[in-house]
Amino acid sequence: MSDVTSPVPLTPLQEFWYYFRQNKGAVIGLTFITIVAFVCMFAEFIMPFDPIAQNRSALLLPPMWFEGGQEAHILGTDDIGRDILSRIVYGARLSIFIGLLIVVMSCVLGVVLGLLAGFYGGTTDIVIMRFVDIMLAIPSLLLTIGVVTILGPSLINAAIAIAVVSIPSYVRLTRASVLSEKNRDYVTASRVAGAGIGRLMFIVILPNCLAPLIVQMTMGISNAILELAALGFLGIGAQPPTPELGTMLAESRSFMQSANWLVTVPGLAILSLVLAFNLMGDGLRDALDPKLKQ
Repeated sequence: MSDVTSPVPLTPLQEFWYYFRQNKGAVIGLTFITIVAFVCMFAEFIMPFDPIAQNRSALLLPPMWFEGGQEAHILGTDDIGRDILSRIVYGARLSIFIGLLIVVMSCVLGVVLGLLAGFYGGTTDIVIMRFVDIMLAIPSLLLTIGVVTILGPSLINAAIAIAVVSIPSYVRLTRASVLSEKNRDYVTASRVAGAGIGRLMFIVILPNCLAPLIVQMTMGISNAILELAALGFLGIGAQPPTPELGTMLAESRSFMQSANWLVTVPGLAILSLVLAFNLMGDGLRDALDPKLKQ
């Protein structure tokens, strides 16, 4: 009788990567984000120019492939001689770092409130969810502008405002996951074994709610980058001369006809970052959601 070799079972990481790589767009998004993150981390060694240094002898230079461009300034310069490529790289680093910070803050607060609402129910659930409903009834950008107006225009205050406005999505997602998990057998067994409330919520139930939260966090980074750029464009986010993508767009509005690269390059940078995180989020959803696995 011939030996029949059974297939080797995949580890959880191998299974995740198998389903993730089926989505080609997600792989492209992950690759792009990895490259951008590497360039941003080592920007001081890669970029030849200081993002806020002014060169009065090189004002409004076009990208190097246009007539009048210079190889030293690949994407050209702005109206006061600052290198566009250096400002884009440092602006992307700022957007990604602040985006991650926003997502962490909003996720931590949202998860705690969602766990409390889903686990306790009753009055606790009603109070938390009605507060969430009130926040969701106000347009997110309008609410963000209101919070920044109260705190004062700055990059940190803009990040706090975006984090506060992003909390409701994590609360609702966590609450829904907790409601579907808290009556399962493994939770009942832990309760009978004497597990405390904190252990039940954070050790027993929460790890089984992480898959949708990870996807939401990935999507949340792209939303944070977009809203941060919007606040910078409106002048209530990062303040000049900070190299932030939305602020760069705001500063170049008057040059849309005479030097359109000042608007086009930051706009494409924002588009690329947001699209890459959205594509990666789609791949994470396909890989982590059992219903979508073939």
